[in-house]
Amino acid sequence: MVTMQDVAERAGVTKQTVSNVISGRVAVRPATAARVRAAIDELGYTPNLVARSLATGSTKTVGLFVPTVGGAFYSEVVETAEDVLEEHGYHLLLCTTRLDGERARRHLAGLTSRSVDALLVAGDRDLIDHLPLLADARFPVALCAWETDAPVDFPVVTIDYEHAGFLAGRHLRELGHERVAVLTSPDHAPRVAGFRRAFAADGLTVPDSAVHIAAEPSAAGGYAAANEAFAADPALTAIFATHDILSPGVLEAARAAGRSVPDDLSLVGHDDDPEVRSGLGRPALTSVAVPTRDMARQAVELLLRALTKSGTVVNSLQLLRPELIVRDSTCPPRSARA
Repeated sequence: MVTMQDVAERAGVTKQTVSNVISGRVAVRPATAARVRAAIDELGYTPNLVARSLATGSTKTVGLFVPTVGGAFYSEVVETAEDVLEEHGYHLLLCTTRLDGERARRHLAGLTSRSVDALLVAGDRDLIDHLPLLADARFPVALCAWETDAPVDFPVVTIDYEHAGFLAGRHLRELGHERVAVLTSPDHAPRVAGFRRAFAADGLTVPDSAVHIAAEPSAAGGYAAANEAFAADPALTAIFATHDILSPGVLEAARAAGRSVPDDLSLVGHDDDPEVRSGLGRPALTSVAVPTRDMARQAVELLLRALTKSGTVVNSLQLLRPELIVRDSTCPPRSARA
């Protein structure tokens, strides 16, 4: 096995110089550092991360909690976080809660400063009740993709979900829709509130009877919720689905009810999910796009600044703006086209 001493001898430097180049804690002249890195590459040397963490108190690892990696949204969060960390010489430790509160609690309780240097928690599903476990964490903690009320004890980088809902509602209002329904999840209250605000600006109300909870974030959940919406208001002309993943089910329910999208029913989604978009076919889905990768990058960079500078992060709230992408699934209602 190649050792640090082997690298030092090949580069013509001391073992301590090799250590300084690898850790980055002490400045080394560029020419010397280049010789050391060349020797590392030539010899195929791999640092002993366990030994290094014991010596430096750093694992060069950042933990990331996500509910799942099954959808495009959290997959993009994970990929972006890993890319940013790799750029800075860090590794990613990924934990999935799988929408299981007890699993989330166990993972959080098991984290120590010997396993990670910092932690990013993405998404508030099944985690918000367990954040007190991190109150005394000896490493920086940040939150992202947070939709419920942002905790004041941690920095948060997230999407302006209320504005996302407003964009969807304003688009439908500008087209002339009045009879609408919302298909949503219990944790998407800000999106629903924003949607309602857009209608309230024109003196219209989106009643509770027009808001339907999808039993699961899936096409099947969208199908069932859409059927409920049609039964509750047979005259509705538009639907806002707060998950893109509900949209295939909405289209299926509309076809079964003899409704054409967008001629008889306009449909707006949320997330601009590329997997849904590619599999949906026609009509192409109008959706509210969210800057997922920018959010993940900013959250990780916030933690890295804390690790390389003060060791602490300022508890602030950063809201990234979504964008409405208008495609073929929306148009004015028939009454406005007459």
